[in-house]
Amino acid sequence: MMSRPTLTKRARSGARRLPTTSSSSLPNVAEFLATIRDILPRFTLSWVASIPLIALIVGVWSLAASAQDSPPLTPEVVQGNLNAIWVLVASILVIFMNAGFAMLETGFCRQKNAVNILTKNLIVFALATIAYWAFGFSLMFGANGNGFIGWGGFFLSSNDPATYGLNPFPAGLPIALSFLFQSAFAGTAATIVSGAVAERIKFVDFLIFSLLLIGVAYPISGHWVWGGGMLSDIGFLGGVAFKDFAGSTVVHSVGGWAALMGAAILGPRLGKYQEDGTPSAIPGHNMSIATLGCLILWICWFGFNAGSQLAADEAVPYIAVTTSLAAAAGGIAATITSWAVSGKPDLSMVINGILAGLVAITAGCAGVSYGSAVIIGLIGGVMVVFAVFFFDSIQIDDPVGATSVHLVNGVWGTLAVGLFDMEAGLLTGNGTTQLIAQILGILTIGGFTVALSTIFWLVLKSFLGLRVTAEEEMMGLDIGEHGMEAYAGFVKDTTLNSGSSVSSHGGVGTPFQ
Repeated sequence: MMSRPTLTKRARSGARRLPTTSSSSLPNVAEFLATIRDILPRFTLSWVASIPLIALIVGVWSLAASAQDSPPLTPEVVQGNLNAIWVLVASILVIFMNAGFAMLETGFCRQKNAVNILTKNLIVFALATIAYWAFGFSLMFGANGNGFIGWGGFFLSSNDPATYGLNPFPAGLPIALSFLFQSAFAGTAATIVSGAVAERIKFVDFLIFSLLLIGVAYPISGHWVWGGGMLSDIGFLGGVAFKDFAGSTVVHSVGGWAALMGAAILGPRLGKYQEDGTPSAIPGHNMSIATLGCLILWICWFGFNAGSQLAADEAVPYIAVTTSLAAAAGGIAATITSWAVSGKPDLSMVINGILAGLVAITAGCAGVSYGSAVIIGLIGGVMVVFAVFFFDSIQIDDPVGATSVHLVNGVWGTLAVGLFDMEAGLLTGNGTTQLIAQILGILTIGGFTVALSTIFWLVLKSFLGLRVTAEEEMMGLDIGEHGMEAYAGFVKDTTLNSGSSVSSHGGVGTPFQ
């Protein structure tokens, strides 16, 4: 009697064993192999090569058969798909602006606060997305509201496009895509505030303010312009609408006003101003990453402006060109201006000049000529230089120049629509009506944002205290707020005016002394 074979280790572990072949089946296998050997010589190389072609034909035929059951691919559906794809790409570009802001602000600030700046720029977009999903999108675009505030479909709960003032696809964008694009804009408004209050604000206070700004203040004022609110049909001006194509006021000025009030209430950094009010040098620690941040923002701004067309049509490249022309003109103008004033071409002014041109053209990028775009950018580049000096003269300490770039040039860009718009501008022969509407919109949104953000800042100051302690500020917020360093192992200067630059205005601008 034969002994039973022992199980292998693989079989004992529960692995499935292949069935054994009985001896009775072996002749069948041999016959099959012999048949194959007889058939193969009859197939020529051309027959073998045709096998993939036959497979392709069968596949296409089956797809065509299944497509008969799908809705016809009309030109409207094709255009709707193209629109959706372009706005999705634009949304990604606008979201990536957070990387540009993070690099820019970190480079303009001191080494000991790098982790704090990076953390704020990263988490603020996460917070903005959730706050805008829960409340902001509905307060801004909800069709069940009134001229002051939108309402309905909170938490993105409605599947009816009309709830958010949208047309059904393909005439309009899908709800999810509209939200994604608009949430990217909301995050930008909060990020603007980060730079102006950098290097001395408590982390938790900044987070709470960002939630209030994006959840309440920004969507309400945005509703007035983009959500069918009171500034989209100004009755006493004959129904003329306040024009802000991509957000010089709705995004940049709102963020700039909130930043200005935060910087004023928070107070300047330790050592920024001498007893006689003269600004001291607090230079940024890494102009390389600041420059990288500027270039990222320039590229991503094509999504910001051209994406606001909300369609893939012939206007998209036109908007991209006006955007780039204004950015280039702003950088050139700021370089020449700072060179003339300080005697040196200041890199920080070149950076902020480019950004000033981008902010200024944002409101009118779809409606001004190429020449007007250059003029708007040139004026923006000059204005940002003198704005930095002005805010320093009144002791508003803004480490990255956020107020000079976003507030001042947000206002200028909005006014520029009333001057240069080809269909409604004063300088293009269309009267003053649009200019009056622009001024009214600036004052209305500016006043509302100043009032509401001031309340937010003062309440936070009363209950939580806005500033870190003097010891934490000297040591750096990386250690005091986060318990870590961006450049572990490197020597860190914890003096008041740490750095090596001779600039009198730190990271933003500079008459040299």
